Amino acid sequence: MIAAIERLTGLEWKGQGTVFLVGFGHGGIHWIAGIFYLILPFITRDLGLTYAEAGLLVAAFHLSAFAANFASGLVVDVTGKRVVFQVIALGLGALALLGLGSAEGFLWLFPMVILIGATNNLWHPPAISFLSEHYPKQRGYSLSIHALGANFGDALAPLAAGALLVWMTWRGTASITALPIFALALLIALTLMPKDKPAKHKESHGLSVGEYIVGVKGLLKNRSVLLLSLMAGFRTMAQMGLLVFLPLYLADVAGMGPFMMGVTMMALQVGGICASPIAGAWSDRIGRRPVVLAGLTVTTVMIVLLTLVQNEILFIAGVSVMGFAMYAARPVIHSWMMDMAPQEVAGSATSVMFGVQSLFVVIMTIVGGVMADLWGLKAVFYFLAASMLVANVLVYNLPDSVSEEEEA
Repeated sequence: MIAAIERLTGLEWKGQGTVFLVGFGHGGIHWIAGIFYLILPFITRDLGLTYAEAGLLVAAFHLSAFAANFASGLVVDVTGKRVVFQVIALGLGALALLGLGSAEGFLWLFPMVILIGATNNLWHPPAISFLSEHYPKQRGYSLSIHALGANFGDALAPLAAGALLVWMTWRGTASITALPIFALALLIALTLMPKDKPAKHKESHGLSVGEYIVGVKGLLKNRSVLLLSLMAGFRTMAQMGLLVFLPLYLADVAGMGPFMMGVTMMALQVGGICASPIAGAWSDRIGRRPVVLAGLTVTTVMIVLLTLVQNEILFIAGVSVMGFAMYAARPVIHSWMMDMAPQEVAGSATSVMFGVQSLFVVIMTIVGGVMADLWGLKAVFYFLAASMLVANVLVYNLPDSVSEEEEA
């Protein structure tokens, strides 16, 4: 069994443990955000917040995540420390979630939410560059396990928080759900800290500020890096748009009850859980472009088709297929960026990509909301399909770096 897994993934058994541990850490980051979103209505009601104040908290989350992208890439590349900042992201995020449990008003909530948002994107540059550097030949597979952790965190956090809220207040829920993240941060620190140096046992070092600036300038002049970031932005716009507007569509247009809504949203994540390892390992063998193109194309078609489906069972099945295709592309895009970017500025390359994605998400929430008010939720789905279609077009203008490296 072990030999079969090693053969299929191209990664030895010892390396699997490291990859999955980083994936669990990514799941922990998404767990923290998922808990916050689920308890937000209870916080709003208990503390007497207005809808405007609740909306401001969500905006603060996304804006702090956007801002953290750029600082995190800089500190990771200059210090050369990948694992340290993974541990810091988990530890500070858990502390902020714990802090929510003792909040007595908006002024205490606000900095805690900013910290959660910042640590949410502090994680990605060190984690993605760490896996990319240590497993260059299994980059697609290792980053697919990283994405798999996010799917598990997104799926399990609402279930755990919902169950705890039956027995205790949102304060207790926030405090209890922070505890496993502290344990996870400690486990990563103890297990991976000896690996917090360049691969192949090179002397651990970062860049000087001057070297970093030169590297980033080269990165920003790289047409392929910028095009890939733009493509990732359009894809993420559609993904986050579905997470925001699909529940509204299910309730207001499809007329689903709460239970079936939950099943449908779970189906979206289950599709992603199944897709990530398959897509990542496949892209290591045949290249990034065909896998990304297949995922984006199927997602585009499914978004449009779902607006025509009336049967609940068929709709849920379609959502699962859409989730499979949509989440299959995500880790492969991350791997593609690591193929293109110089390793010494890999953290900043990740920051550029996630910064563009965060900006596009902000645009999507504003434009999508206005479109829904003016023309209905179906119009939003067509807008999201168009976003995926643009991403498809951009893929054709990108080099398949894996294939090119093999030919060289």
